[in-house]
Amino acid sequence: MALINHILKSYLSQRIQRIEYAIKHPWQIQKNTLKYLLNEARNTEWGIKHHYEKIKSTDDYRSYVPVQTYDTLKSYILRMHAGEQNILWSSPIRWFAKSSGTTEDRSKFIPVSKQSLAYTHYRSGKDIMAIYAKNNPKTHVFKGKCLVLSGSISPNQPGARIYSGDISGVLIENLEWWVNLFRTPRKEIALLPDWETKIDRFVEETIHEKVTYLSGVPSWMLVLANRILEKTGKKSLMEVWPDLELFIHGAINFEPYQQSFQNIIQNPNMNYYETYNASEGFFALQDRNERGDMLLMMDYGIYYEFLPMDELSKENPRTLTLQEVETNQNYALIISTNAGLWRYMIGDTIKFTSLQPYRIAITGRTKHFINAFGEELVVENADKALTYACAETGARIKDYTVAPVYLKENKAGYHEWLIEFEKAPSDRFIFTQLLDQRLREVNSDYDAKRKGDLTLTMPVIRILPQNTFYIWMKSRGKLGGQHKVPRLCNDRKYADEILSLTGFDCEP
Repeated sequence: MALINHILKSYLSQRIQRIEYAIKHPWQIQKNTLKYLLNEARNTEWGIKHHYEKIKSTDDYRSYVPVQTYDTLKSYILRMHAGEQNILWSSPIRWFAKSSGTTEDRSKFIPVSKQSLAYTHYRSGKDIMAIYAKNNPKTHVFKGKCLVLSGSISPNQPGARIYSGDISGVLIENLEWWVNLFRTPRKEIALLPDWETKIDRFVEETIHEKVTYLSGVPSWMLVLANRILEKTGKKSLMEVWPDLELFIHGAINFEPYQQSFQNIIQNPNMNYYETYNASEGFFALQDRNERGDMLLMMDYGIYYEFLPMDELSKENPRTLTLQEVETNQNYALIISTNAGLWRYMIGDTIKFTSLQPYRIAITGRTKHFINAFGEELVVENADKALTYACAETGARIKDYTVAPVYLKENKAGYHEWLIEFEKAPSDRFIFTQLLDQRLREVNSDYDAKRKGDLTLTMPVIRILPQNTFYIWMKSRGKLGGQHKVPRLCNDRKYADEILSLTGFDCEP
């Protein structure tokens, strides 16, 4: 173990040097990345079809290859999923990250190559630890284990050599043996397919380990943490794991959950590091102890483009390169990857908070917004307003979703917030006022539609019974793993489903 620790620290030191080089030379690294990707795929079916041998510049690339979505690549991916090779990527594809997203009921299968495993997902895990160790030289995080809350995997069919599962499960299954010395629980427990059984086994196995850091989605980690406190009778996770010092989180905004974690961890020196990872790749990570934005990682085998929101609905949208972006503008993220996703619209929207270095913040989803009245509400607005209202009232949330209630006869419309609280506000009206006030401050379009209550009236808060979202997600087969409650929806599909479970009317 001592030798492995020594080798690990040496590698992490080398990665810091590489990260610093990438910060100084981002354009060159991105140019080289695109050249590498095109060269690797030039003899694939896709590369031949799109004349990769003729592409000599970024303008050529944008000209020869249209912006793609999962639907436009689906036929290629399903052939790969059936075992065909050399379709989108040159090396054999044996693994697929199964992702249903948050707004789609059908499964998506995202190809995972050996290159994306090594140079994207695993490199990112080492980098976050390298940066954390650099920022916290007195850390003891390597003297214990990481509790990783992961998904599961399964073969596509008996005897097949093609496998799929949550990306976290795919990563666990393919880890090098020595990495398992630093994580808990055992692989066979980590990959259990039944979420409720898995949570119970996690509790049994991890409460006696020396856990120094956690990794997972905040909402599901909170479920596990509360189960651990219930099992042990402790009031704080620090009583269970005295050496706990770090939580690496991603997939959803952490702000609405921050107070809940502070209450159950009760350690003022606890560090929280955000990452931007997905089934399609790993893109950015927090590089400072202070939260707020993330460093866009340049050397992960991913080429980035950025789609201005006013181009989103166009047939041939104009994308921007890294050199062309501006701060505080919303962009849809477009990626080309070392697993064969080409000019792929991942579905997330981001904004740049800094161009030296390139740091970003996630602002929402291209399909997660409400614009029923011209208010253009995005997830970033909703999270900020909810965090503010909770801070002012002492409330804490577990989960939420928002849907519009449309104009009817002479009545104005409004937003209906379905919230499951860990600690509900003592005065719902004051909470609603604060929420509305903050929304008007952070979104001028929302404020304009709220004036005079003519188009959009005050939001309505529905306080849901405990475990409502858990029951709803379970009914949809979406417990744990990469599954997330959709925050905003421009119609009432999800809201009405959830309300029907509670016995509430579908309108207040």
